[in-house]
Amino acid sequence: MYGLIPDDWGAYARPWVAELAAPLECLKALHLRRMVVTDNDLAALVRARGHMLQELKLDKCSDFSTDALRLVARSCRSLRTLFLEECIIADKGTEWLHDLAINNPVLVTLNFHMTELTVVPDDLELLAKNCKSLISLKISDCDFTDLIGFFRMAKSLQEFAGGAFIEQGELTKYGNVKFPSRMCSLGLTYMGTNEVPIIFPFSAILKKLDLQYTFLTTEDHCQLIAKCPNLLVLAVRNVIGDRGLGVVADTCKKLQRLRVERGDDDPGLQEEQGGVSQVGLTAVAVGCRELEYIAAYVSDITNGALESIGTFCKNLCDFRLVLLDREEMITDLPLDNGVRALLRGCTKLRRFALYLRPGGLSDAGLGYIGQYSGTIQYMLLGNVGETDDGLIRFALGCVNLRKLELRSCCFSEQALALAIRSMPSLRYVWVQGYKASQTGRDLMLMARPFWNIEFTPPSSENVKEDGEPCVDSQAQILAYYSLAGKRSDCPQSVVPLYPV
Repeated sequence: MYGLIPDDWGAYARPWVAELAAPLECLKALHLRRMVVTDNDLAALVRARGHMLQELKLDKCSDFSTDALRLVARSCRSLRTLFLEECIIADKGTEWLHDLAINNPVLVTLNFHMTELTVVPDDLELLAKNCKSLISLKISDCDFTDLIGFFRMAKSLQEFAGGAFIEQGELTKYGNVKFPSRMCSLGLTYMGTNEVPIIFPFSAILKKLDLQYTFLTTEDHCQLIAKCPNLLVLAVRNVIGDRGLGVVADTCKKLQRLRVERGDDDPGLQEEQGGVSQVGLTAVAVGCRELEYIAAYVSDITNGALESIGTFCKNLCDFRLVLLDREEMITDLPLDNGVRALLRGCTKLRRFALYLRPGGLSDAGLGYIGQYSGTIQYMLLGNVGETDDGLIRFALGCVNLRKLELRSCCFSEQALALAIRSMPSLRYVWVQGYKASQTGRDLMLMARPFWNIEFTPPSSENVKEDGEPCVDSQAQILAYYSLAGKRSDCPQSVVPLYPV
C-alpha cells in the first residue's frame, strides 16, 4: 500500500463491517481509511444500516466498484456525506452518480477527487438541481467547459476541487467559466498560467486554496496569492519557492494551515522555478502567526528557521518537515538546537514529524525531542540519532506518546524493544529499516498482555535496478494493542511474535 507495505498485508473491512453494522443500531457514520473494501462489504453495510446512514467515508480504500456505489445511492436516502477521495474503484458505469442525485436530496458533501471515475456533466447538473444543500463537491477529471451549467445551478456551493483545464493556454475557451458567488474553497487541476485570471474575480474571499495539481510557476503563485488576503488554508508544491512563501507571509496574515508538497524532482526545473528552504519557512513563521499546521518538503534548513517557528507560531499543533536529498550540502546540521527551540516554543503541539538525512539530528537532539514533547501524541522520525543511547534518552521523555513511526534508523533491535517498553502511553509503533536480526528474537523484550508484535525479516532478494534495496527488503516492526488477539490474515512475509 503506497509502496510502504506488501499488497497482501491485510486491513480487510469485512470483520469491521460485521462487528459494527448489525449490532450498532445507532450507527449513522462510518469512516474507513486505507482498507480493502469489497462490494459485498458495502452491501452488508447497506442492508444493516442503509436506512439511517448519514455519513460514509472511504478514504484511500480499494477493491470495490461503482455497482456498490449505486446500491449505496439507491438505499441510503439520508446520506449527507459520501467521501471516496483517492480510492481505487472499478468503474462499471456512471449510473451511481445519477441515482445519487435522484435519491439523496439532503446531500451536503460529495468527494470522489483523485479517482478514475467518469463524470457525466448532466448528472452533476441534476445533483445541483435536486441537492439544494450541496456545499462541497470534489470530482475527478472533467473539462471545465462541461461544468458551466453545474456552476450556474449550484447556488449553495462553497467548495470545489477537481475538474480539468484539458486544453492548456486556451483562455478564450474557458472565459465563460463562472464560479458560484459563495465559493470560498478551491482546488483546480491542470491549471496553467493562462487560466489563473479565472480566479481573480473572487480571490479576495477565498479561504482555502489548493494548487498542488496545477502547472503554475513560482511567478504565477506570487501573483495569485497576492490577491488572496483571507486565506486560512493553502496547499502548494515546493515550486512556490522561497519567493512565493515570502508573498504568503506578506499577504496571508490569517493563515492557519500550510502544506508544501514535494514537486518535480528535475533539478533544472527546481533551480529555475523555486525550491523551499529556511528562507521561506522563516518568512512564513514571522508573517503568519496564526499557523496551526505546517507540513513542508524543503531543500535546505537551518536551526535558525526552526527557532523562528518556535518563537512566533504559538498556535502550532501539527508540524511536519521532510529534508529532501537534492542538495549535496545542507547549511546547518545537526538541527539539535533548532528542534529544541521549536518544541519548547510550540507548547500546543500534538503531532510532530521530522524526516531528515543522516547527520541531521544527533543523540542530544533526539534526547531534546523526548524531553520537550510532553504534549505530543503522534510522532514520525526518519534518519535521526546516532546510537542506541539517543533512542533510550528519547523514550524516557515521551510519557504521552500514543503513536510512533520510525524510518531508516540506526538502532538495534534490543534498544528498540526497550525504548518501546518504556513509553507508557504507546499504543502503536511502526519501525521500517533498522539493525535487525533474522528472527526478531530481541523484540520479545517488549512483550506484554494484548500487545501484538509483527516482524518482517530483512530480505536481500528485492533490490532496485540501481542496486539500492526496495522498501520491502528492509526489516520492519509493527506492534500494537489489540483486544482481539492474534490476527489471522498476516501475509507469509510477516512473522507474528508471541510469548511462549
